[in-house]
Amino acid sequence: MKKKILFVDDEANVLDGLRRILRDMRGQWEMEFAASGQQAIEILGSRAFDVVVTDIRMPGMDGPQLLEKIKQSYPQMVRIILSGHSEKDLIFSSVGLAHQFLSKPCDIETLRATVARACAMRELLEDEYLLEVVSSIDVLPSLPSVYKDVIEEVNSEDGSLEKIGEIISKDAGMSAKLLQLVSSAFFGLPERSKSIARAVNLLGIEIIKTLILSVSIFSQYESSGLASISTLWDHSLETGMIAKNIATNQKLDKDEAFLAGLLHDVGKLILLDKLPQKCEEAANLSKTGACSIWEAEQTVLKTTHAHIGAYLMGIWGLSGTLVEAIALHHCPGKCSNNAFGTLTAVHLADWAEHSRRAEAGKYGLDKEYLNKLGLSEKLYERFVTEPNSTQEGLSHGCKSFICG
Repeated sequence: MKKKILFVDDEANVLDGLRRILRDMRGQWEMEFAASGQQAIEILGSRAFDVVVTDIRMPGMDGPQLLEKIKQSYPQMVRIILSGHSEKDLIFSSVGLAHQFLSKPCDIETLRATVARACAMRELLEDEYLLEVVSSIDVLPSLPSVYKDVIEEVNSEDGSLEKIGEIISKDAGMSAKLLQLVSSAFFGLPERSKSIARAVNLLGIEIIKTLILSVSIFSQYESSGLASISTLWDHSLETGMIAKNIATNQKLDKDEAFLAGLLHDVGKLILLDKLPQKCEEAANLSKTGACSIWEAEQTVLKTTHAHIGAYLMGIWGLSGTLVEAIALHHCPGKCSNNAFGTLTAVHLADWAEHSRRAEAGKYGLDKEYLNKLGLSEKLYERFVTEPNSTQEGLSHGCKSFICG
């Protein structure tokens, strides 16, 4: 089925150019072109679309106003800004509305790839309600204590970028949001950083302060299930650290591995925050049915936390490697690439961290996948016999498993 894309720009020559350069996509996309925000709303009233690509500065209804209406009335749509304007006020007002930001002039291959990838992400979530819930998310909650720490540091007269980066890098929700902003062209940064500390430094103290204090890109978890999110927070951070150790041993990108480990369960964070009852139902089914949590989620939700997290990170513009590691961390054998990489590190780290909690039975290794990589079962044997190993032991075990 063709994906439906709506392009919005008040400049006729821009729309004509888009029609011309995207002509070869007509076999895959059904495209409409609107010359104003109001015209876009009228078109949306008669047809459903998968993705909207809009300019930011337009007379009458500007980009942020249009995206606000789309977010409220058509939350399942992926919202992308394509603009040459760099006014900070307009950009700040778009941070919570646009999933991604592309700068004009935009390379046609970048535009085509960005829209195509957004469309491809839709395949991860078939349920329309879930699609609406996840697509409408603009912030992910953090532990109240961590949220308090970052607010205090930003408000402090001697607050430092180094300390702010250190706090953010420990939290999956904060890290994901910051990566969204630096992965797209919201602030025209010269590079995509795989390090939270580097990303914070690239943005600078003034932008960081505005984003945190005025734009409120971070939030704190306020539900009664604080114990669950605290456990998830610990697990995610520990998994990131182990994945980083594995990547270091294998001479892979350690920053990327840490982020993938930190974010691998971001889908659980979404479920705890947005669908707590479904989350509890899946957890109970897993306990009583002696099945894995993702198998229980598949029964209850027709999808898994891995796919939910990968979908949001994908439409937020995070790298394909990170999205792949999130989507496949329980079943890496589904990956077509049979090389040791970030996904492998996260799969091993996730299992090792669950082993520390004596939960390895429901979070088993994909031994067929590991055999394809030519890896032994030393790690598996080690942690079956020593399920209560320390953090240092886990990291060492991963190293001995990989290095043989």
